[in-house]
Amino acid sequence: MKIGCPTEIKPQEFRVGMTPNAAQEAVARGHDVIIQAGAGAGAGFTDDDYVAAGAAIIDTAEEIFATADMIVKVKEPQAVERKMLREGQLLFTYLHLAPDPDQTHDLLESGCTAIAYETVTDDRGGLPLLAPMSEVAGRLAPQVGAWTLQKANGGRGVLMGGVPGVAPAKVVVIGGGVVGTHAAKIASGMGADVTILDRSLPRLKYLDDVFGRQFKNQYSTAGATAELVQQADMVIGAVLIPGAAAPKLVSRAQLGEMKPGAVLVDVAIDQGGCFETSKATTHADPIYEVDGVMHYCVANMPGAVARTSTIALGNATMPFMLSLANKGWKQACADDAHLLNGLNVHAGKVTYYAVGEALGLDVISPQLAIK
Repeated sequence: MKIGCPTEIKPQEFRVGMTPNAAQEAVARGHDVIIQAGAGAGAGFTDDDYVAAGAAIIDTAEEIFATADMIVKVKEPQAVERKMLREGQLLFTYLHLAPDPDQTHDLLESGCTAIAYETVTDDRGGLPLLAPMSEVAGRLAPQVGAWTLQKANGGRGVLMGGVPGVAPAKVVVIGGGVVGTHAAKIASGMGADVTILDRSLPRLKYLDDVFGRQFKNQYSTAGATAELVQQADMVIGAVLIPGAAAPKLVSRAQLGEMKPGAVLVDVAIDQGGCFETSKATTHADPIYEVDGVMHYCVANMPGAVARTSTIALGNATMPFMLSLANKGWKQACADDAHLLNGLNVHAGKVTYYAVGEALGLDVISPQLAIK
């Protein structure tokens, strides 16, 4: 199979879809790998690194899209890239289709087959290709939130850990999954007073057993969320419904009850965001203010630490990428129900129920698609 990896063109996206190590593994199995010139530069990989791994360097994205059987990326294809996709081509990347009707319709029109990292599952009910970026984003969230909280950036001017005689920042993390757990760990490590909210009692018990008094946890109800948000200096939104649009957990009206200069960090922005006032931003212009509350809603947070993120993502995606290349996507998905769960679009049809429900589109089962 010919596997192509173009340069990411989303603003301030420095990650790359394939590491040289992944390219070497694919070449060793008899596949051709083509990498766009400079694709790995933002993550610290040179064209020579890829050539040493056995890949070929191609000057333009147009040539890669025109000749590759499988396109491997990080972020969802941008509008200009979607026009280059073709019928029968395999796209393997993050998609986040539920809040993105334009992308969904373009993928359907292209006739391509699209497998989304964020809906591939594992035996434990987890999302193994989303988890590494969730870990990165969770650990970044308190860091960028602390920066936003500084007075010069519009925040309250509160130090996360306080100082002797001055209370630390109050941080509320909504969601106790991978993102929320890592966010709570880092925020508490910075000395903040942290409370994590979740609706799963087994998850809350796990967090209590593992982390003890490192941070507090509380069952998530509308009332409990509203009370804690009102008291918070920083709220980190870390709620995920796989493949679906994120629920809105903090309303516009609640902003008026928050402390002036408080900070909202929306890690769920790729899925539409979990605050009513969230809108996607970039690393170049990451924050904005609504009703006196600062919002940090960068849609590709892990891109800020591109080398760490690229290597972590590559470690997770490589076995699936190799399976798709070795067997072809139909046989690979037939052999692996977890990979089949990643199938979102095929031949002009939506194949993931949550996407169809969010966008009002008809859905065919992925089992039918592979037949």
